Amino acid sequence: METTEPVLLIAGCGDVGSRLGERLAASGWRVHGLRRQVAALPPSILPLRGDLEAAQCPADWPPGRIDYLVYSAAASRHDEAGYRAAYVEGLRHVLDWLAQHGQRPRRLLFVSSTGVYGQQAGEWVDETSPTEPSGFSGRVLLEAERLALGSGLPASVVRLAGIYGPGREWLLGQVRRGAGIDPQPPLYGNRIHRDDAAGLLAFLLEADARGEALADCYLGVDDAPATLHEVVAWLRGRLGVTCEGAERIGRRAGSKRCSNARARALGWAPCYPSYREGYAALLDEA
Repeated sequence: METTEPVLLIAGCGDVGSRLGERLAASGWRVHGLRRQVAALPPSILPLRGDLEAAQCPADWPPGRIDYLVYSAAASRHDEAGYRAAYVEGLRHVLDWLAQHGQRPRRLLFVSSTGVYGQQAGEWVDETSPTEPSGFSGRVLLEAERLALGSGLPASVVRLAGIYGPGREWLLGQVRRGAGIDPQPPLYGNRIHRDDAAGLLAFLLEADARGEALADCYLGVDDAPATLHEVVAWLRGRLGVTCEGAERIGRRAGSKRCSNARARALGWAPCYPSYREGYAALLDEA
């Protein structure tokens, strides 16, 4: 007898995908998690062992209905070929596997990145802003976004900013070591706590399941873009770091302020509205 609850397949079910799957499974959804190593999946997610970069369909591909697909891959090689294999070819493989089984999800969510923007001067950007990335990673992600939106399935792209949270503490480590940061020129960055990233994806899926109309793109960021210098100064105060060593905190390319107004207009709100609440929770847990 076919299940009546929504059925979700998370392709590339890593950290954020696992949090998403746990959240929806607790709400009664049936969740399949596809990844190479399934032992790390939470028990509430049905394991599906597979390699997104391989053309061969996983042997135990779930039969029956798949209502929703979240494509949330991570590149295992940080070069152009690695990005293309993970995001473009991997998505193409999953779309082929669905077609082979006659499955047509009600919606595809493709997890992308705010790295598709190339703005350099602290400009505010939203879903309608020009996407002119300077590096291969942003260009490949844009190609994958176009594949998702042109797949023939109802699709939305979710561009997440820098994800931080448990297990994603590189900045904390640098600040603890006394690494320095130059205040000028100001480098604006955008971030989202891991739990809020998963929460936004869950919110969009649940909205679609209720019959609400979704846009084709959302920015997944908190409420408060901030300069890296401001964030580092705040973390130093919380950690009691007073000495600055020779190490410098790496400055990423680009400087922009991303707006989450479109997601908020749909009713979503982050649990951690700025880096202060998010990092405070992370430090309190530690």
